[in-house]
Amino acid sequence: MIDSIIKNEFVIKYFILLFMWIEFLWELYLSYRQYHVVLITKEVPKKLKGVLSQDTFKKAKDYSVAKLEFSFIKDIFGIVFSTLIIYYDVLAIFWDYSLQINSSEAGEVSTSCIWILILSVLTTIIDLPFTIYYTFVLEEKFGFNKQTVGFFVWDKIKAFIVSQCLTLMISSIVIVIIKNGGDYFFVWLWAAVCTISLILMTVYPAVIAPMFDKYTPLPEGELRTQIEDLATQLKFPLTELYVVEGSKRSAHSNAYFYGFFKHKRIVLYDTLLKKEDGTGCDNDEILGILSHELGHWSFNHVLKNLVVIQVNLFLLFAVFSTMFKSPKIYQVAGFYKSQPVLIGLYVVLMYIMTPYNALLSFLSTCMSRRFEFQADDFAVQLKRGAPLQSALIQLNKDNLSFPVYDNWYSAYNHSHPPILERLAVIEENMKKAK
Repeated sequence: MIDSIIKNEFVIKYFILLFMWIEFLWELYLSYRQYHVVLITKEVPKKLKGVLSQDTFKKAKDYSVAKLEFSFIKDIFGIVFSTLIIYYDVLAIFWDYSLQINSSEAGEVSTSCIWILILSVLTTIIDLPFTIYYTFVLEEKFGFNKQTVGFFVWDKIKAFIVSQCLTLMISSIVIVIIKNGGDYFFVWLWAAVCTISLILMTVYPAVIAPMFDKYTPLPEGELRTQIEDLATQLKFPLTELYVVEGSKRSAHSNAYFYGFFKHKRIVLYDTLLKKEDGTGCDNDEILGILSHELGHWSFNHVLKNLVVIQVNLFLLFAVFSTMFKSPKIYQVAGFYKSQPVLIGLYVVLMYIMTPYNALLSFLSTCMSRRFEFQADDFAVQLKRGAPLQSALIQLNKDNLSFPVYDNWYSAYNHSHPPILERLAVIEENMKKAK
């Protein structure tokens, strides 16, 4: 189909590069708007006066500036690097290397796995200086990095091995289905990927995550009793309650739940618990946070997100099925002699569908923000609006989150509404609930 529309593969290539740069410049512009807002904001916002000191505000401002400046450099490097990869057919060059390495008779599957491994090693090496700087310079400067060099190295090795095992396994399955699935291979491909994703959602928190962080049951005590009572009140099928030792990695805080059907687990980061230095949240604030998280469960937000993701995946695979036999798709990436299906899938999903992906990302952000407001209101209806507000302020201080954002930047980038907006909406909902 695409051959009848476009006669020259370079037209596709330049379209891809053009849109990549348009998207990059748009995001750079938004980041600059936020950078300007941070620089010109000198005082603590009125809603946070009395709960956020000027010193903490200044530190949060410096942290935000440092992260934005770091992102400018990394993003510029990223767009230049991506442009060179497309323009000079780097993917095809490494495919040729993979063919030379592969001496087996297994064919495309084994060659594709070698190709993936080579690219993964190179991209990891290239990204490593940025990761090291961000962890041991930027995060260290503001007191968030808790990793030793040894922990960091071993953590990255484990992450690379696990990610490659999963990537190579899934990629092999994808190739076999595309090559042997017939005209409706995209249906079988979607079914397989959907099944694998559901399995990983179950396996990852129970099997893979403990390989990186230590999970221990929350000790018996007041907090555990209060959480269990809250779960009982809402008929939330809580089966396990864990504390994860996130403090070995970072001082940032979090909490989440996972699990399907009648087997739900709640996980609290140890950095979320109240400390002697004043960081962390007290029991009421933690219950406010969990009320918000249970709001996501009550409104089936996880299921709704999953449905959206799977429908989108099906559509992407269907679009790919109409294009993957076109030589032009492969020639865009420099493949003139062969048409490896994994390359075609990569070009279509990551390059040709770039405008669609950008639009979908923005719409997903809008949907996520709506879900967050719904979950906040759920906590309000449980009479936990005030503790939730207090928890949001405490987490904002602990994480040195800058509280003032440019509206455009926030709308495009934040899946969670900024704190001032959340506090105002919670306050309004509390008044309505009286």
